[in-house]
Amino acid sequence: ESLVAGADPAADPAPELDAAEHRGWRSLLVAHARVARRLEADLLARSQLPLAEFDVLMQLSLAEGQRLRMNELADRVVLSRAGITRLVDRLVADGSVARIKCASDARGAYAVLTDTGRARLDEARPGHFAAVRRHFLGSFAKPELEALADLLDRNFPVD
Repeated sequence: ESLVAGADPAADPAPELDAAEHRGWRSLLVAHARVARRLEADLLARSQLPLAEFDVLMQLSLAEGQRLRMNELADRVVLSRAGITRLVDRLVADGSVARIKCASDARGAYAVLTDTGRARLDEARPGHFAAVRRHFLGSFAKPELEALADLLDRNFPVD
């Protein structure tokens, strides 16, 4: 999938990135890695909750009925089907999530937030959001955040 609307990647004559492209790409990768690492460490220290698990619990809490089909959950947390299965397996084992068969599709299943999962999320959420502000959002003025979101949403809209 092309990152520029209407661009044909096969027709791109430039095999290398120019300086601006390289800087933009590298800056995004470094920022994401550093922020994710800091947020992960903070969540683990405060709540013994890995960032990926927090994200699953958060997505389930936001979903109608606090449940999602596994493929929907994988899309929302940007994981493969195999990755979300392993992650949900861990959350089922600790009682944070339940797996319920889909009545309309014998092969399908829902991941459902449990009371235990809701309590873990409620405990972790305030500190995590404070850390998001401290490690990322606080670096930008509101108009800059709006511009950043607009730029990213242009090609990577949030579902």
